[in-house]
Parts: sequence; C-alpha cells; structure tokens
Amino acid sequence: MPDFILIEGDKANFMPTFGPATVVVKPGDMKGSGPATIGGKKICVAGDETKLSVPGCTYIAPPYVIPGTGTLKINSLAPNQKAMKTKTGGKPVLLKGGNFIARFEVQNPAKQPPPGPGSPIPDATPQYVGQGSFITTNMKFKGA
Repeated sequence: MPDFILIEGDKANFMPTFGPATVVVKPGDMKGSGPATIGGKKICVAGDETKLSVPGCTYIAPPYVIPGTGTLKINSLAPNQKAMKTKTGGKPVLLKGGNFIARFEVQNPAKQPPPGPGSPIPDATPQYVGQGSFITTNMKFKGA
C-alpha cells in the first residue's frame, strides 16, 4: 500500500516505554542519502535509519530510580516502512509506515538506592527495546 516517502529532516519519534524502562525521549532527525530529492531535500533510503542516533536521553527502570542516560536508535523497520517497488540510486526508499523497533543503549546506568549504607546499585541491563514512528513533512509524494 503506498505511503509517504521520508525525506531529510523528517522526525523519528520514540515512545517512552522500553520494557521496564521509561525513557525521557527526544525526536531524532533523519538524514537522507538517496540521490533523488523532494522539495530540495534528499530522499531517505534503506540504511539511512541505521545512522539515526539520539544521545543524552535519561531513563529509569524501577527499582533503579536514580536516573541514568543512554542513546536512542532505530533497531529495525516495520515491513511497511521500506518500499518494495519505489527506489532511488538502486535502494528502496523509506516510507512513513507503521511503528519501527527502537533500542535504548545505556551509557550511564540508572541506579537503585542502597538498602543501607553504601553506594547505589547500577542497572546491569545494557539496552532496552521499544517502538517509535516517523513524522514526515512530505504530504505529497508516495512510494510503494
């Protein structure tokens, strides 16, 4: 089913729930690398999603309630987010589609307050999985 083609500067919006972790999310800006353009902006093609990174997001994952930080990334696209027929430069264009699988990579672990005297206990989970979706400024051109 045709959907809107993603272009340079479109947003990747992340949902705040990453399993047991709650992340203070920020949107990421897509970078397009396709040779074709829409309105002077490069079209996003397969592989561009792997370059998106939103560092410096805080999170908690009870009982680790002392906030930590990490980076949001796109783990994998939904099947309806990669065009089957529409290509530019030999690569499928990216489409708005449904929800992608996101990952939150922990850089500075959240911590659990100590049960008594001593230091806080760090979260041992290196990454969490969640979801997100694209918001596009292109409301004219669709791909399939």
